[in-house]
Amino acid sequence: MTPIGNDAARQAFVAAAEGESLHHAWLLTGPEGVGKGGFAREMALRLLATALDGRSRMRGEIGEDHRVAQLIAAGAHPDYRELVRLPKDPDKPDQDIARSIKIDQVRTLQPLFATKPALSPRRVIVIDAIDDLERPGANALLKNLEEPPVGTIFLLVSHSPGRLLPTIRSRCRQLRFDPLSDAEVAEVIRWQVPDIDPGEVDALAAAADGSPGRALAYAGLSVAALDRDLAEIADTGDTDNRIRSRLAKALAGKTAQPRYAVFLDRAPSLIAATARRRSGPALRDALDAYEKARALAAMSPALSLVAETTVFEMAGLVARLAPGRGGG
Repeated sequence: MTPIGNDAARQAFVAAAEGESLHHAWLLTGPEGVGKGGFAREMALRLLATALDGRSRMRGEIGEDHRVAQLIAAGAHPDYRELVRLPKDPDKPDQDIARSIKIDQVRTLQPLFATKPALSPRRVIVIDAIDDLERPGANALLKNLEEPPVGTIFLLVSHSPGRLLPTIRSRCRQLRFDPLSDAEVAEVIRWQVPDIDPGEVDALAAAADGSPGRALAYAGLSVAALDRDLAEIADTGDTDNRIRSRLAKALAGKTAQPRYAVFLDRAPSLIAATARRRSGPALRDALDAYEKARALAAMSPALSLVAETTVFEMAGLVARLAPGRGGG
């Protein structure tokens, strides 16, 4: 499928790669979930295929049968390394992921840098995300960025570049990725989840805030139904507590944790969207409700607040938006 969104960033990198010299370190910045990691991996494949074939592979299709594609898919390409947070337990790869990329992972690169690339004049290192790199690891990596090994290209994904070491930022060329439009997010959703209900696509795209990654994480969690309940609470005030009581019970169970997390995200977003349409006292009340909702959403996981109580309280903040309830 043709890549969706951030055409300017793609064109800038491809033009640089097809030029006479390519900067050795690129910092791919922007909100989480907008495609930076996927872009880094695609460009790694293209750079290595180009180096192996002796002609540009920066545009067009690269088949799964290409040697570089096969080696990367098998985790066996000698000139490609990818640093990510690892599972604490190798036997449970989808659970309990480490909070950082460790310095030991960076150290595994050093024997690689002591030799020339094996298959072509080029090697590529992807770090997703460099924000997760613990400080000793960042310092170790900095030495490689200051004195880059011959033929090595670093593709560093960052959701919060302002938190990186200034010396790392200064060694990199920055490539900015922006949030996608709702239409672009919807296109990604339909591609990744072809059997999804059309109404759910619209709800996911609206909830994504420009991030296809967020939308796909929400897929299957009936976001449209949550949004309908929140909208009704905001419209009517839910004076008999019927909707908020039902939501509180439905989102309290252990199996409902993913949907509970979506609720904590969507409720403040709905309040913020409503605030943008208001002025005067109604705006002040909506902004106050938004600040309280945002604080509650942040505190809930950090303090392990009771889900049922939190949902009821959050829905009460949404109810303040209803006409006659101080929101107008």
